[in-house]
Amino acid sequence: MPTNEAWQKHNNNMASQGLVYDGCNYFRQRLVLSTLSGKRVKIRNIRSREDEPGLRDFEASFIRLLDKVTNGSRIEINQTGTVLFYQPGLLYGGSVEHDCNPQRSIGYYLEALLLLAPFMKTSLQATLKGVTNDPTDPTVDLLKLTSIPLMKKFGMMVVKRGMAPGGGGEVVFKCPVRRTIKPVQLTDPGKIKRIRGIAYSVRVSPQMGNRIVESARSVLNQFLPDIYIYTDHMKGTHSGKSPGFGLTLVAETLNGTFLSAEMSSTPQGQGEPVLPEDIGKNCAKRLLEEIYRGGCVDSSNQSLALLLMTLGQPDVSKVLLGLSLRTRSNSSDTYEIFFRSCSKSKSRNLSKTNGKAETKP
Repeated sequence: MPTNEAWQKHNNNMASQGLVYDGCNYFRQRLVLSTLSGKRVKIRNIRSREDEPGLRDFEASFIRLLDKVTNGSRIEINQTGTVLFYQPGLLYGGSVEHDCNPQRSIGYYLEALLLLAPFMKTSLQATLKGVTNDPTDPTVDLLKLTSIPLMKKFGMMVVKRGMAPGGGGEVVFKCPVRRTIKPVQLTDPGKIKRIRGIAYSVRVSPQMGNRIVESARSVLNQFLPDIYIYTDHMKGTHSGKSPGFGLTLVAETLNGTFLSAEMSSTPQGQGEPVLPEDIGKNCAKRLLEEIYRGGCVDSSNQSLALLLMTLGQPDVSKVLLGLSLRTRSNSSDTYEIFFRSCSKSKSRNLSKTNGKAETKP
């Protein structure tokens, strides 16, 4: 292990040829973009002022996953975990098995693989084990129903479900290699034609799923008749280690746009318990809010759409995004830094007086 002075001297020289960031914000995004662009990254002052400084266990687990899907990556972390140096290797792919840290769900790791998998040398088959559904990260159901149709020709299967905090779930993700990405023109989302969903439950009564479905339909049937919500009750070895239930809803438009919303129960031993009826109604209201925001890409997939546009062929791509600004502004700026790309955005405000849209640069 090098001394602190040797570490600082070494990394100052190495960082002069790469990018340097402070803090843990956008930690996962910076490492993913570093891997795609081939640019080395140094991240300093990772929670340096907190009582427990340095990387968290789930971030260290994510770094190990990156090391598994690449070949020749160089990763160095100082003794306190507050400084990380990452020099990406070749995106190789192949068959990978990884135990995800239960502090974050599999969706946290799977979102990164969705960005990396199309650009690997060989087709990726990843088996991820851990928490499949929690209130913090996108669930595997949401990614399967919205992100996969956005990228096409992917495959993903939930082998076992595992709720927080115990985990015990398992997801198999397969992705072929794409040599080129075509430019897109996604500017007309179209009208909603149907709503589909999955009400899942593990280690609880199967009636929980039925109660969720009935409460969600009581809200959505006021707007659309074509609604079908599946119930997925897993038991035995396929039910993970902790009890829980939740709902994932997806609205599909006439032009093939997918807008989504989801909610899950409070993890066992954390916070106040939630009734299945409340989850069904609140999730349905979230979906209606997502539809109201509009756009051809929902809030959870805006970063993915922007990255695919950035890495596509040198032609103009257009996409209409909803009102959510959760990832858009930071993603555009970060992509320009890593890939020297150029983007332009316009805001479209709806006028209630005449029902027409006004475009302002």
